[in-house]
Amino acid sequence: MWAHAVTCGLWVLVTLNLGLVQRQKILWVNDMRNKIADESVDRIFDDNKGTGLEEAELIKVDIGEDPTESVTNICNALEGEVGETISAIYDTTYGGKSTEALKSLALSMGIPMLSFNFLKYGEWGELSDNQMKYLITVNPPGHTLVRAIRNIAEEGNVTNAAIVFDETFDMYNQYGTLLLNVPTRHLIQPMKKTMDEMKRQLTFFDEIDLHNIFLVGSAENIKLYMAAANSMDMFGIKYSWFAVSKDPYIANCDCSEVTLLSVNPEVLESEKSLSSALDTSTLPPTDVGFYHATMKALLQAVSALTTEGKLPVTLEQTCATFSNENPTDRDIDLMGAMSAAISAGSPSSLMIMDGKPQYNVNVVLRRLEMKSKKLVLVSDIGMSSPNEVINYKTGKALGSVAATTVLRVVVVHQPPFVERVGDGEFIGYCIDLINELKQLMGFEFELYEAPDAKYGRMDEEMNWNGMVKELVDKKADVALGALSVMAERENVIDFTVPYYDLVGITILMKKPKVPTSLFKFLSVLEDSVWGCILLAYFVTSLLMWLFDKFSPYSYQNNMEKYEDDDEKRYFNLKECLWFCMTSLTPQGGGEAPKNLSGRLVAATWWLFGFIIIASYTANLAAFLTVSRLETPVESLEDLSKQYKIKYSPMNGSATMTYFERMAYIENKFYEIWKDMSLNDSLSELERSKLAVWDYPVSDKYTKMWQSMQEAGLPQSFDQALEWVRDSPSSSEGYAFLGDATDIRYQVLTNCDLQMVGEEFSRKPYALAVQQGSPLKDQFNDAILKLLNQRKLETLKERWWNQNPKKKVCDDDDDSSGGISIYNIGGVFIVIFVGIGLAIITLIFEYWYYKNKKPVSPTGSQTKKLEVKQALRDVNFGNKSDYETEYKNSGGGIAPIGNPW
Repeated sequence: MWAHAVTCGLWVLVTLNLGLVQRQKILWVNDMRNKIADESVDRIFDDNKGTGLEEAELIKVDIGEDPTESVTNICNALEGEVGETISAIYDTTYGGKSTEALKSLALSMGIPMLSFNFLKYGEWGELSDNQMKYLITVNPPGHTLVRAIRNIAEEGNVTNAAIVFDETFDMYNQYGTLLLNVPTRHLIQPMKKTMDEMKRQLTFFDEIDLHNIFLVGSAENIKLYMAAANSMDMFGIKYSWFAVSKDPYIANCDCSEVTLLSVNPEVLESEKSLSSALDTSTLPPTDVGFYHATMKALLQAVSALTTEGKLPVTLEQTCATFSNENPTDRDIDLMGAMSAAISAGSPSSLMIMDGKPQYNVNVVLRRLEMKSKKLVLVSDIGMSSPNEVINYKTGKALGSVAATTVLRVVVVHQPPFVERVGDGEFIGYCIDLINELKQLMGFEFELYEAPDAKYGRMDEEMNWNGMVKELVDKKADVALGALSVMAERENVIDFTVPYYDLVGITILMKKPKVPTSLFKFLSVLEDSVWGCILLAYFVTSLLMWLFDKFSPYSYQNNMEKYEDDDEKRYFNLKECLWFCMTSLTPQGGGEAPKNLSGRLVAATWWLFGFIIIASYTANLAAFLTVSRLETPVESLEDLSKQYKIKYSPMNGSATMTYFERMAYIENKFYEIWKDMSLNDSLSELERSKLAVWDYPVSDKYTKMWQSMQEAGLPQSFDQALEWVRDSPSSSEGYAFLGDATDIRYQVLTNCDLQMVGEEFSRKPYALAVQQGSPLKDQFNDAILKLLNQRKLETLKERWWNQNPKKKVCDDDDDSSGGISIYNIGGVFIVIFVGIGLAIITLIFEYWYYKNKKPVSPTGSQTKKLEVKQALRDVNFGNKSDYETEYKNSGGGIAPIGNPW
């Protein structure tokens, strides 16, 4: 404790003569930083000596921040008054170690003291009830004004704050208590003196994301800070400005456009009159009134206690022998005497609250709008009473006065996560995601693209590029995009919980283009073959007609012989053409010719047709399936085992880093194994265990990395796509290795590309923030809420399955294992053509029948018709009777079948 420092460092003897009547002395201890008290207390003391203490003396001691030096100055002042008594200490210090030393001295010596330092802990943290009667604290006006910051932070949803103050305010005791238990990240610093220093301080606040700036000080200093902020363009929704001043009003500032919430005391008429009477018009009237009221109350209380014989006190020991472990206990009710004076209404501005004196200060809240260096609007919001409760005017409210959090978000163009559609305009999955987070968390954001359009990779000198570099350099607050969570990145930045599934590496290749044709079934045979088949058809039909016409054993030349046969066929040229055509179909040709020569021609045609049909069927099957052979590359293993297809990732990508490091690890393991196997310090047995014909470490990735370097790494994703599209086929050319989402999107929006193989080296996508940023926990909570609300699934559906750029591609032949309509559809066209010809023929037949001229029957024909009519009229019992009658009538052989 500071009393121990006093006992060790000070050997000052203060003797006070008890037998002599001494003059009343007030020891005034002032902080050298308190310019207002320094300029006003002397005049206030002289103005209040007419309270029965005309001979009272004010002894001033100036102290600084060094506690040992401060106690030395105080004890030296007492030593200079050897033989004198002292009535009280009037403390106008700003707190800190020097104030605590002064309090320790007053407590140890039992000297009544009125302090304006309002700490509720420290040297006076555990006073007894008796000690609290003569060791008194009174909150100064500045304390009441500063406490308004707490109200504003609580009611205005202020999550961060930078508080700067000048020498007109005692803020040194506010560091730990001002925003205690308020969820506001804050920093309290003294105001700087020069414009350059002010700018540096404001820049520092901006870098650490403190955008709610409270200026606590004189109106003049506040105007200077506002001018510095104006030159740095620190106005707008991203920043909120607050002014706390003991001056009654904030005048115009050198500001282009700003809204300022000001906190000022309500100046009473008595304070104005007092400032004028004491010639302290340049000082804050409220402070002058406060010092005047407390000094007057103290002098009246000292006068009353002197009359009672309780004051002045007699110091029985030296400064060096006093200890706060055994402090001198006085029977002095200074609090009661001051309360009596305050209750009498003498210092009208002082009041008793909770048994303690408190200066009556009403705090006025105003909203000031300034444009073009002029104050254009002043709006009174309300007033805070001494109990620190804001009483709002009708229709007014504090509302959300906090600065709108504007996050700097760095992105990289990669559809469908982030897609650039104009100057500074982006759309995509991640843009919708940040907008959803904005609704939940209440912030604004500014998007900009990473200068090198990369996500972030560490070089050999441990320097980062891309989005990671923007976060490390604190140029961005959030990295938004398809950013993979990687261990080395987590060493320099922080990742949120993943917002997307695990995504790996896969292969992009050119889709094989298979030509299709509706009449592909005709291309099985060459045109010359089809011509020969057609020629054979007509020749065979002609020969069959000729053989049937000239053979004496044919049906048409020997009808009587075959009159009892059930099947009779007259092979004219039409029937021969029909027979040869239908013989090529499963339906068959029907009744064969009766003559042997005709049958030999038919059998020869049947054998020819069988061979042609069998050959056509076999070749058709092979022809339609040859284009549906399996892709030669189906995995990374297949790709590494072949040599016709070159492959590589994009230069500088995470995929390149993966293969490079896998190759490095294989080489490193091989070196370790080799060093172990050649280690002479091992025994023969141990070395024999390590001796193998082939080294046990795989060199798969080493060979692949070597092949990639020989193939060349594309410098951009567009270049990689160009190389893939330039491939002659799927079995030769170039294959690209990259993120599965990149490749899947290209397949989604292009019909000439395909994704091959399963994903490997899978990692999640997440947002990234600066290391140690409080945004991490806020984003985590918001992303988990979106996950529970299934909004992330909605975004995935919107940007994948319902993507406006999604292409509807033709189905592959092998997509279902069958033959596509594009290759066999010509068969249906044949049917439609045949039906069309049949319809045309029907129309022609109907037209011909309607328009042919009637032919008059001959005599024999008339006789036949009469017989037929007679047969219809008479029901013959059997077929032979009908045929006999028909022959007798000159009709020849009866037609097959019943005439009716």
